Amino acid sequence: MAVSAADKITSTDDEAAIRAVAEAMRDAATTTSEISQNTADSKPPAGDVGTDALQWLSRLTYTGSYVLSYGVVYAAVFVAQALPQENPIMSGFRDGGREAMEQLDDG
Repeated sequence: MAVSAADKITSTDDEAAIRAVAEAMRDAATTTSEISQNTADSKPPAGDVGTDALQWLSRLTYTGSYVLSYGVVYAAVFVAQALPQENPIMSGFRDGGREAMEQLDDG
């Protein structure tokens, strides 16, 4: 099987792109570790304790909401995919969903 010049160029270009992405990822990882080391070495001022607690609470709220919504949506999709698709219940779900989307678009 002969390899054309165009295939060689595409292969070389693909390899160069992959190398560039790998180098960028390595640089980002190095920079991130340097930043985290510099941040860990410095002590925050005493006034930042309340800010840290607020950020922790905000992050906890976000993560809890994310997990809850992901679990609900994933479970609903899993159950919907497990049901037989050609029956009156699924037809009603599809029609109701379609109607809800139309009403949402209409405002």
